[in-house]
Amino acid sequence: MQQITAIILTLNEERNIARCMDSLVGVADEIIVVDSFSTDKTEEIVALYDAKFVRQKFLGYIEQKNFALALASHDHVLSLDADEALTAELKESVLRAKENFECDGYLMNRLANYCGQWIKYSGWYPDRKMRLFNRTKGEWKGTNPHDKYVLNKGSKTAELDGDLLHYTFYTVDEHKKQVENFSSISAQAKYDQGVRSNWFKVIVKPVARLVKGYILKAGFLDGYYGWLIGVHSARATFLKYRKLMKIQNQS
Repeated sequence: MQQITAIILTLNEERNIARCMDSLVGVADEIIVVDSFSTDKTEEIVALYDAKFVRQKFLGYIEQKNFALALASHDHVLSLDADEALTAELKESVLRAKENFECDGYLMNRLANYCGQWIKYSGWYPDRKMRLFNRTKGEWKGTNPHDKYVLNKGSKTAELDGDLLHYTFYTVDEHKKQVENFSSISAQAKYDQGVRSNWFKVIVKPVARLVKGYILKAGFLDGYYGWLIGVHSARATFLKYRKLMKIQNQS
């Protein structure tokens, strides 16, 4: 059986990190936690496990994950966020993959918990993510704050059974705060990439986002929280393009 390194990024994750670490017991041969100088009990909790704790000033979502990859002792890496955890079925799938890594990357379904409710629609499930991969065969890319692991051309992939549980927001206010923060990061990232906004995008794209998530992706089947997800997703899109316009006007 080959060995894997599990990597987790943290910043004030005392309410989530133990659940994440527990799910890695018996699966990961090495656990590395890269922390952006937490001020809560994150480090104290990680110290209860056999893990390496590394402090690193936050470089950006993509940049921080690529920094963490360089710390791994093993080429095969299992990358999790602190608010994620493997189900028992997914753990078994990872263990089977470890017996003989036939692929360069493995996709897994991510199931989100929103304010205590599992979200099965709204475009949030299955939300496939590549989180088990050979670090020599790709790198983290994307547009901050949305990262994704991209394999080199010609790499082989497979899908794992089981879900990656994602405990997103405990309250609606937390979602609102993230929307405000992420929309600022996204607007700046798009500007740096040469993308520009206009009033058409500010008005039409949020409406399209709401229609897609709540109607086309059956968000209404998630009930009240499906509606909130649709509304805040639309708001995030509106803020992103409105803030992008502001950056343009100030440049």
